[in-house]
Amino acid sequence: MATQARSEPASTLASRLFATRRLTLDLAAPLSDADATVQPFPDASPAKWHLAHTSWFFETFVLRDHLFGYTPFDERWAFLFNSYYEAEGPRHDRPRRGMLSRPSLDEVRAYRAHVDESLERALPSLSPAALELIELGINHEQQHQELFLTDILATFAENPLEPGYGELSSPTCFAVEPLSWHREREGIVEIGASGDSFAFDSETPRHRVFLAPHELANRRVTNEEWREFIEDGGYKTPTLWLSDGWAWVQQERIEAPLYWKDDGTEFTLGGRREIDWPAPVAHVSHYEADAFARWAGGRLPTEAEWEDFAASADPMIGNQLDEPGPVVPRASGGMFGDVWEWTQSAYTSYPGFSPAAGAVGEYNGKFMSGQLVLKGASCATPRGHSRSSYRNFFAPAARWQFTGVRLARDG
Repeated sequence: MATQARSEPASTLASRLFATRRLTLDLAAPLSDADATVQPFPDASPAKWHLAHTSWFFETFVLRDHLFGYTPFDERWAFLFNSYYEAEGPRHDRPRRGMLSRPSLDEVRAYRAHVDESLERALPSLSPAALELIELGINHEQQHQELFLTDILATFAENPLEPGYGELSSPTCFAVEPLSWHREREGIVEIGASGDSFAFDSETPRHRVFLAPHELANRRVTNEEWREFIEDGGYKTPTLWLSDGWAWVQQERIEAPLYWKDDGTEFTLGGRREIDWPAPVAHVSHYEADAFARWAGGRLPTEAEWEDFAASADPMIGNQLDEPGPVVPRASGGMFGDVWEWTQSAYTSYPGFSPAAGAVGEYNGKFMSGQLVLKGASCATPRGHSRSSYRNFFAPAARWQFTGVRLARDG
């Protein structure tokens, strides 16, 4: 949960809330009911489920708990659209979300409208605690907006017709900046959220860490550089891989980033198109990122190295989500946007970490096992959602997100 609520007028909070809610609806506008029902694999969710779950979050934690006399839109739907909150009781199995042909997409839209109307009426009288939950809900929904796009990409990739979600503009001509190295600070530094604006509980408390001498690359690894890794036998050289990674490569027969074909094309939200070679490589797992770094004579940065490096960067700059429609990584540079960047750091608690009380305390802390931290933002991250202290996290084999690589090395 947030470490503290934003100090802002209720009208500003309401404006951000309903702008976020509208963007989610607009992202779903191109989809048919069938499009919105498909679940491509267990870790992804149907678009319809994202639309309903984000409404369930507000209905449950704000309206039900803080608005006297509130009547749920449909009491049965809590079982369908609870994600992982054990304190909220039993729920539909995650791998079977794609079996929910009912409620229909239109019924889910009606659910969203009901929740939004109830929020609008309730906002003037909500307590500070409820307003904090509104802030958490906005950030929660922004996370689902990104998942919405990556899950739709995975869904359409499963269709042999390879339909596009929308039209993408052609890549712009871009001269890739030569790879160079920045020697960064060493010694004791502070990382974690500073407490002056919203942050998830996992970003706290701010604390000191020690940085050994190191250098970070000025930019992300490109598609062209990844092609060189492939051509040099990167996926066939066991000495480059962690043991679990090599077993994964062999078992899954991995030979390239997700959505690539050996004809020089990749599948995108705009359909299949030629690979944009100067753009940052995307849809690679932590295993692949680690193997590439070893092949390139470097390593992945630690979370603390990346965060300290990015502390002075503006997280509002970069290729991020500004409006509904398809997105794709582009050769644009910067610390934020295009692709999330894998680190070598395990997603675990900071010294003194304490989850929020109640069911929302299950939001982050319970997942601090078997996950790796990613930093930055992607082309599908709503602008304004991320910051240098932000801790995205996925399992090491995950690659359906816009995940990429920035190299580091010992200094």
